[in-house]
Amino acid sequence: MDLLPRVRDFVRRHGLLSPGEGVVVGVSGGPDSLCLLHLLVRLGEEMGLRLHVAHLHHGARGKEADADAAFVADLARRWGLPVTVAKKDVPAIARAHRLAFEEAARRVRYAFLAHVAGEVGAAKVAVGHSADDQAETVLMHFLRGAGPTGLRGMLPAVPLSDFRLLPDLADFPLPATMPTLIRPLLAVPRAEIEAYCDAHDLEPRFDRSNLDTTYFRNRLRHELLPLLETYNPNIRRRLCHTAQVVAADYALLERLRDGAWEEVVWEASDQAVVFDRAGWRAQPLSLRRALVREAAYRLRPHLRDVDFVHVENAVRVAEEGTTGSQATLPGGLMLTVGYDRLVIAEAGYEPPPEGPTLLPGTEVEVALPGTTPLPEGGWTLEAAVLEAWTPAEVEAHLDRWTAYLDADAMGQPLVLRTRRPGDRFRPHGMGGHRPRLTDWMINAKVPRAWRDRLPLLVAGGEILWVCGWRVAETALVGPRTRRVARFRFLSTPEAQRAWEGPT
Repeated sequence: MDLLPRVRDFVRRHGLLSPGEGVVVGVSGGPDSLCLLHLLVRLGEEMGLRLHVAHLHHGARGKEADADAAFVADLARRWGLPVTVAKKDVPAIARAHRLAFEEAARRVRYAFLAHVAGEVGAAKVAVGHSADDQAETVLMHFLRGAGPTGLRGMLPAVPLSDFRLLPDLADFPLPATMPTLIRPLLAVPRAEIEAYCDAHDLEPRFDRSNLDTTYFRNRLRHELLPLLETYNPNIRRRLCHTAQVVAADYALLERLRDGAWEEVVWEASDQAVVFDRAGWRAQPLSLRRALVREAAYRLRPHLRDVDFVHVENAVRVAEEGTTGSQATLPGGLMLTVGYDRLVIAEAGYEPPPEGPTLLPGTEVEVALPGTTPLPEGGWTLEAAVLEAWTPAEVEAHLDRWTAYLDADAMGQPLVLRTRRPGDRFRPHGMGGHRPRLTDWMINAKVPRAWRDRLPLLVAGGEILWVCGWRVAETALVGPRTRRVARFRFLSTPEAQRAWEGPT
């Protein structure tokens, strides 16, 4: 059966090619790439395609690889096609960057193809992945514990910019506009590709390394898949069907994730991604995982996969952890739990305080009653004495930046200041114990970046409120309290928007 009608239909359904388009065709010399090139030459006559052959010598397999490169160059010349052949020492690159040979070869090869596309002005790069390659990929990802990103397998078309290439691996400058990788043979089984080569007198090269079962993919191809076929003769087709189903579901998940991203991300930069913790926790579990994974990819574009174990641990910590709790992510990243935010950034990154702050060493006299502007701007402390109040009102408030204290239990002067050496604090709930303030802050998981700038409400030398965190035992509202002093931090609209995140 001629493959051209099927491949033409596949190209049309997935929008892989446009008339007159430039296409770089990756040709190794094997049956898949030889079949692909032959079909694209035939399609090119119909569509006016501008084809350019590209072959990368991986610096392995000695004279056999030299012969492959010569074969591809000669074939291109005989077929009247321009060709670019390059050679890189991939084994050395793999050792230098501590990568498996297969992974290094993949990255260098795609960087090479993207580079050639940029040089010749091609918008597409075509490779000869087949349905068998798809089945092997899905099974490989399943065995390694991948989620939907891996189980969707290879896509018919994907921007090469999504491959997180490292051009410095092989010194291939990448174009400003990255081409799209296309796989026109993705629905064609390898047996039909080989039959096509026989029918059109194509004589592909044979790569002996494809028999080497020390490579994981080759073990799947020659050992595991034949075994699975004894359970289900159609296992390869079933794996390809799984990829199609998961790919469609994942496309929907991506749309939902992108919508959730707009809702719950407070800040996204090269250094950190900050989520609104409540908004993140309100998302379905699938989106909570997807948001964490997306943040890791944005901060570390070179990552190929973020392991399920890392994501699951980060999600658990984000859901259950107290302020200051952390979870490790790949690429040197860390998720840190704040009072009302989640920060994903490089380990050691110190997020800014989540509210009013003072410069270290600052002391401001507090007006009671009245309002006290903070010197750094954006925040004021409103203080009022409540003659009429109820215990329920005091107990029900949830704003961390509001405190109710016994007005008659406070000494003078009343000031806001930052911590000092030797400070001690008698926090509510510790039975009257008076630990060092620094020790209490550490135990309460006050982030290090906040400790020197966190306002303290101090009366008569006694710390009554570590603002935003805990009130002191000595000024606690109780059954004998007659007058209540309410202290409440208020921000300007600009500061409010900055700290409260998206509306």
